[in-house]
Amino acid sequence: MRKKWGQQMKSWLTKSMNLPEDVMMDLPRITMIGQLHIYIENHRGLLAFSDKEVRLLLAKGQLLIKGQSFTIKTILPEEILLEGKIETLIFLEG
Repeated sequence: MRKKWGQQMKSWLTKSMNLPEDVMMDLPRITMIGQLHIYIENHRGLLAFSDKEVRLLLAKGQLLIKGQSFTIKTILPEEILLEGKIETLIFLEG
């Protein structure tokens, strides 16, 4: 019950103060450039990596990225820049 109330309060503050939702609601910010690059901010860690699949931990689940020829161009504690042919993005709740 407290968790839900806290989320509602954050949502109300975000809207009333015109703050960016990704920061206040602990959401990832995903920027794609065509199918070639994807930049993800506010993730919680890299769970799996191969040339065809990347799995990132998020505050509320996971992000699965599928494609081909993946390489990590930049990786920081909460940011990652991935290059390759991006075919699918899937949010896994849980």
